[in-house]
Amino acid sequence: MPKFIAFLLYILLLTQAASSQDSLSSGNLVSKKYLDVVSSTSGNLSKKLDKQAEKTLRQFRKQEDKLIKKLSKVDSVAAQKMMAEAKSRYKELEERMKGSALKQYIPQVDSLSTSLAFLKANPQYLKDAQELKEKLTEAAGKMDELKAQLHKAEEIKAFLKERKEYLKQQMSKLGMFRELKKINKQVYYYAQQVNEYKQALKDPKKAGRKALELLARNGKFREFMRKNSQLASLFRMPGDPDNPGTVANLAGLQTRAQVNALIQQQITAGGPNAQAQFQQNLQSAQGQLSQLKDKVMKMGGGSSDMEMPEGFKPNNQKTKSFFQRLEFGTNFQSQRSNGWLPVTSDLGFSLGYKLNGKSIIGLGASYKLGWGQNIQHIRLSHQGVGARSFIDWKLKGALWISGGFEMNYRTEIRNIAELKDYSAWQRSGLIGVSRKIPIKTKFFKNTKMMLLWDFLSYDQAPRTQPVVFRVGYNF
Repeated sequence: MPKFIAFLLYILLLTQAASSQDSLSSGNLVSKKYLDVVSSTSGNLSKKLDKQAEKTLRQFRKQEDKLIKKLSKVDSVAAQKMMAEAKSRYKELEERMKGSALKQYIPQVDSLSTSLAFLKANPQYLKDAQELKEKLTEAAGKMDELKAQLHKAEEIKAFLKERKEYLKQQMSKLGMFRELKKINKQVYYYAQQVNEYKQALKDPKKAGRKALELLARNGKFREFMRKNSQLASLFRMPGDPDNPGTVANLAGLQTRAQVNALIQQQITAGGPNAQAQFQQNLQSAQGQLSQLKDKVMKMGGGSSDMEMPEGFKPNNQKTKSFFQRLEFGTNFQSQRSNGWLPVTSDLGFSLGYKLNGKSIIGLGASYKLGWGQNIQHIRLSHQGVGARSFIDWKLKGALWISGGFEMNYRTEIRNIAELKDYSAWQRSGLIGVSRKIPIKTKFFKNTKMMLLWDFLSYDQAPRTQPVVFRVGYNF
């Protein structure tokens, strides 16, 4: 299902007749799963938005109070004025946040909200309509809550931006540029966090996609969407009988046909080379727009209201949840027989935490499996265990610098009590490089190859191999 389903549905209205055959039949109706998906998704996002808004405002107000306190030591009169002004502005924000009308157009919210309104007005398209009446009401209520929270988020973003500019004007007079850095970061990260919450709506679960696909093929729903969606209110078609004022409002505006005719007239008047020149200018304009779009994406993550503070490099992991920053992995290495130790394979498991886009720290464990002396004498045995810690730092592209400290028990394990002997554990200090190779599979995201040097291996008895080669997978 395309990300911007609402816009595509609207285009379908222009190209297909409203009387097209209804694709929803008695055996192909919207089920309870769709209502559950809408309720859970909108409910969870509402809670996250509310919690993030409260946290951000509390931190922002705290930081603002610190700035005013510092200012009071220099200019007490100006500080008192700022404190009174801040109190008034925060009170105004409370009133503005009480509204629930979502001014910003969000395609996913429009699609989900309109689909619920359609099912409420046409329960015959809902499987087990009588039993799901309460579910439908609950889903609609959750969606209204989400709209209110999104409205609240937009008001807070505008408010923080205004306060940031105000504080910048006031503090810059006194040279307090350093104190403004935290304020700028808070504003940026809040806008980024809200945008990430919106992204969650772009990838609905399977039940949600299926229901929207069914509705998209329904002529009655397309007609309902044309008249009742938020998009339709923004782009009301001329001649709509439900909105007679639209024609009057559009009076005097050029139609598409008039614009095309004017362009063709200018090209004809320009001579034989006018068509080629027009196409060249059009391609040039498209190229400049693409460059501008790429620049906006890099600077603000695709949002025009996410102004990048000067000299600030954002942490792309800061707005992610704790579990989203975790990276699970597994790796293995094999060791040849050296007369002291049997042929073994180390199976390792790791849990990493992404500090930012370039640094990962983590812990892990390993199990050493013995295969026997050689191919003629294969014998599986427990040859040891290990505890690991590691850090990866991105050098360039897919190349990383890797290091870590490990404790390994390299003796055959006969009983668990043997592991309590600390003197039997050997230390390993590793430093080297690793390379991540992206692969598209269901479970593994990256293949990771590591070439490491164990600089503590020379002190071990029996001496272990100083060069370690591992292959790992992250998922």
